[in-house]
Amino acid sequence: MIHVVAVITAKPGQRAALLEAFAGNRANVLAEKGCIEYFATIDAAGLPPSKGSFGEDTFVVLEKWEDMAALQAHGAAPHMAAFGAKTKELAAARVIHILDAV
Repeated sequence: MIHVVAVITAKPGQRAALLEAFAGNRANVLAEKGCIEYFATIDAAGLPPSKGSFGEDTFVVLEKWEDMAALQAHGAAPHMAAFGAKTKELAAARVIHILDAV
């Protein structure tokens, strides 16, 4: 099983629009062969900011895939290219961590 932690930082004030686009594409991703989980998270509300906070412009996507082939197919999917084109002006940075379970 492959795990992905994608840290996405929106341009200032654009996180809500980026999350809306993510939500609009989520069903397409969940329908992909080999997708086990795919969801967005933000800093928990009501907690004081800490060194570990991502901040108001950032969200984190947590993913699980059956194997690397499924993840690679996901990256090449037409709906992901469309998502990238739709959101390129909203995003400031992306850091994607691909992990194996131990």
